[in-house]
Amino acid sequence: MLPKQSLILGGAASGKSAFAEQLVMATNAPRIYIATAQTFDAEMEIKVQKHLNQRGPDWHTIEAPMNTANVLVDLPADAVVLLDCATMWLTNQILAESELPAAQEALLESLAACPARVVIVSNEVGLDVVPDNALARRFRDAQGALNQVLAAQANLAVLVVAGLPIVLKGALP
Repeated sequence: MLPKQSLILGGAASGKSAFAEQLVMATNAPRIYIATAQTFDAEMEIKVQKHLNQRGPDWHTIEAPMNTANVLVDLPADAVVLLDCATMWLTNQILAESELPAAQEALLESLAACPARVVIVSNEVGLDVVPDNALARRFRDAQGALNQVLAAQANLAVLVVAGLPIVLKGALP
């Protein structure tokens, strides 16, 4: 059985979202997709549409690029939620100049309080070169810190590399 909270990490285009979707689809529970991406250009619109088509009609999608914490606490206990992704959520918070520690604490608390099982997708950004500008370094450091607290709170943590899952914590169902 899928644990209460799972974290799926990976680099860009590593297969992490597809793996997370497979975990959710292996359950017989109602499926909820919390989308944190915002579509500011045609390329992103195409990517979002591709993900919608991949998931199919059996998913209920909630767009929550900023207020993810508020959405999580009101979900039904019998559902399985795919939060895709923590990286876009963090990007949205940083670009909106949110009070990041408070937003992160609210997200962690809502994940713990969420009555549904939650699978969180996030990018592992610490395996690349040191960014050349202050904003990118701030983001990289914030993403690393967020991933660490998400992993500490999760019952299952998996790193996906080249489409292959490597279990870091817990056991796959």
